[in-house]
Amino acid sequence: MDTGEENSVELHGDEEIIEVIDLGDGEPGPDDLADDLGGVDFEDPGQPEDDDEGWETEDEMEAEAEQDDSELTFSRHTGSVFCVSLDPATNSLAVTGGEDDKAYVWRVSDGEVLLECTGHKDSVTCATFSHDSSLVASGDMSGLIKVWKVETREEIWSFEVGDLEWLEWHPCAPVLLAGTNDGNVWMWKVPGGDCKTFESPACQATCGKVLPDGKRAAVGYEDGTVRVWDLKQGHAIHVIKGQDGHQGALTCLSCNKDGSLMLTGSVDGRAKLINTNTGKVVGVFSAEGGKAKGSKDPEESNSVESVGFCNILPLIAVAYLDGTLAIYELSTQALRHRCQHEAGIVHLQWEESSSVVSTCSLDGALRLWDARSGNLLSEYRGHAAEILDFAVNREASVAVTASGDNRAKVFCLQRPDR
Repeated sequence: MDTGEENSVELHGDEEIIEVIDLGDGEPGPDDLADDLGGVDFEDPGQPEDDDEGWETEDEMEAEAEQDDSELTFSRHTGSVFCVSLDPATNSLAVTGGEDDKAYVWRVSDGEVLLECTGHKDSVTCATFSHDSSLVASGDMSGLIKVWKVETREEIWSFEVGDLEWLEWHPCAPVLLAGTNDGNVWMWKVPGGDCKTFESPACQATCGKVLPDGKRAAVGYEDGTVRVWDLKQGHAIHVIKGQDGHQGALTCLSCNKDGSLMLTGSVDGRAKLINTNTGKVVGVFSAEGGKAKGSKDPEESNSVESVGFCNILPLIAVAYLDGTLAIYELSTQALRHRCQHEAGIVHLQWEESSSVVSTCSLDGALRLWDARSGNLLSEYRGHAAEILDFAVNREASVAVTASGDNRAKVFCLQRPDR
């Protein structure tokens, strides 16, 4: 690793601590000092030397006492880290995008950078691997999208759209989709560049997902509508709007494993369960518990921030801005558990093959919850600011987090049943 570059990786484990201290320009901040102190071998406090008495400041004592449960800290970003994804083929690589107008592809095991995605003009808010992990796409807020070949570390394609809202790869082809502030949804073959657009309702396309069949995409909009698009024909198969739609902007969208059902979340405080084949709303959930009744002023409602389906049980999870994680029965739509956080939840993710759901929140902690019992299984800390995104590997043994403290961290998720 080139230690002349600005680079800092810490590995925390029982056996060893490896640290490359940041040699970059500029004054070190309190976080950098705290990191540097982590590698210092202090002498036995039982035998102090006279000259050293009283040297430890309150800040240094705090830095020592601060809890860090992570195995590794990735510190190459110089601004908030907004997004993180794991490569789907091996789960051994992470890509993170940040406020410093860069994305990095790096190894989860040791933090080594394999690819630095440069040339962006604004904060990189989207960064994700293609289905076979051969390509990585990075997109910035201004709408500049770049695609890189991981093996050769080359940029192979780029395109500029309006202000970018989301970016997603097709689940089984080198096809990239993006939603923009002007409401358009774009689809490209990469690197060929063949392009198709799905016309907007003249408001933001705030979230989107390609359904598992690879033939349809569900898109949520700022006006509360949801559209299911036929990707080949280029027309909307279903438009869910009015009373069936949301009363405020869509914030999140998820589908079950076979793509027959999707969950949508909105600033109106509602989550809606929609049959993707018929376009019918088959369930409505709110933070008050169970089915929602009546209508609320979107300004005063408790925004839904993230939604997801359990793969092994008929359960769904809905995360709210007030810190409530609600677990609902899919069949009866009854509230099963309410798992309370002290701060707003940013994102949730179900484990691939268990009833455990993970959450990250504005208090900087990653938590694992048992959806069967509603109990908190474990809590992981180490960030000095809110966690803005995270990803869990297939085995649910590792989580990678992205935070407003300019760092990404790798946590080993240990549970008694593993």
